[in-house]
Amino acid sequence: MDVMNTNTAVQATQGAQIPVSIMERYYDLIVSSAADFEVSCGDAFEPSMKLPALDARMQAFLSVATAQFFELGRYCGMPLRLFDLRQNANTQTTKTFASTLIVARAIRHIQDTGDSILLFSPSSGNKAIALRDAVLRALKAKLVHPEQLRIVTLTPAQTIGKLRRTELYDDPRLRALNPIFVLDAESPEAVKVVGQHFKELFSRSPLGELKLWHSLRLENYRFSDQARAFFDFEQGDAWDTDRKTVHVHAVSSAYGLLGYCSGVDVMKRHGTQVSTPSFLLVQHLATSDMVLHLLDGNFEGASTPGYTQESNGLWVQSESAHFPSATWNPDEILEPTFYTHLPPTAVEMTGLVRANGGSGIVVSLYECMQRYSECVQLLASTPVRLPADPRDLKEWSLVMALSGCLNAIDRELLVGMDGCTIHASGSYCQSDDEAMPIEGLSFIDGAEEMMEILRGRCNS
Repeated sequence: MDVMNTNTAVQATQGAQIPVSIMERYYDLIVSSAADFEVSCGDAFEPSMKLPALDARMQAFLSVATAQFFELGRYCGMPLRLFDLRQNANTQTTKTFASTLIVARAIRHIQDTGDSILLFSPSSGNKAIALRDAVLRALKAKLVHPEQLRIVTLTPAQTIGKLRRTELYDDPRLRALNPIFVLDAESPEAVKVVGQHFKELFSRSPLGELKLWHSLRLENYRFSDQARAFFDFEQGDAWDTDRKTVHVHAVSSAYGLLGYCSGVDVMKRHGTQVSTPSFLLVQHLATSDMVLHLLDGNFEGASTPGYTQESNGLWVQSESAHFPSATWNPDEILEPTFYTHLPPTAVEMTGLVRANGGSGIVVSLYECMQRYSECVQLLASTPVRLPADPRDLKEWSLVMALSGCLNAIDRELLVGMDGCTIHASGSYCQSDDEAMPIEGLSFIDGAEEMMEILRGRCNS
């Protein structure tokens, strides 16, 4: 399907009542852009950006990566639209898109070379869930054999409640081939350091013929998330160059928004008239570095307001409209999946917001709880459901984005915008899945232990 030839009259009238498999719909366009994302990885192994031929097995594999738009009405006169990217029931996050194409590239490499690949990802939870789901889907579609494509994940102990039980656990053979490692460290971000050490140990002492692919490179996510822009052009309002839409996203490093920008660039290179997006970055207090960089041009924290504690225990401030006016804890961790400090993407994202409009806002749990009923009501006309008891919510990304958007409108941070498109990047609750049993987790203290466990399983 050529998105550049889409009739805008059809765009405006066809609605979004049927989920669209956007990886399949824009497959040819994604394939044609692959060369734009090729980079040299030095001595590290990484498959090329090439994807498999789109046969029936690949269509089945891609089918869960769907998206839809839903109109949410107006807030203080501002039109709100939901961009639902969390429709795969096995993940309920937008990580499905990137994970699907990462695994697709691994499949193509295996098909071309006969190599066996061990995917590896340090993750706070959502990337691990999505990559494991994509590997399982590849096995079910018989695109690869279990020994040809395996996955190892490393997750901080703080987020193991997010991990899901699947057939990669239930099948003893698949459980042995695809372990989940858990690191108990003070900072969740330590998984990145241990993960890099594991990669170095593996390169010095590989496990047989397995090739280790450490898959966190930004381009891997840009490659998939460009499809957001293609879909917005076809079924959203990106075709309307007279309209100024702000894209709202709860972010850690803003990979998804940068991927959207890559899609806009692809369309512009094809000569398509497409709207230049504005962005509202939503973060929480524990890791507000992207908002700080947007405000100050650095991570030093000069714009962080001082909080004072009232007699009722609540911490308050009135210095900055970009930070919570009230919080139960000035250092709170609202959503543990957002754990990145000093994100390397901040400079690019700051430049885009300053050039094209938008803002940044930090939300607190207190504010999200104040807005929770409003969020439930806003979503009432969509299939997205929040639990009646917010204590049952296990992924707060969507509530953060909605609350941040409403607060930004109230605080006049989005003056001059014609509407808000809220990227629903993640939302799930206790009853949505079966938690991974504790015996399905391998608790480790460091990379050496990971290597020892893997070597034992390879030799068994």
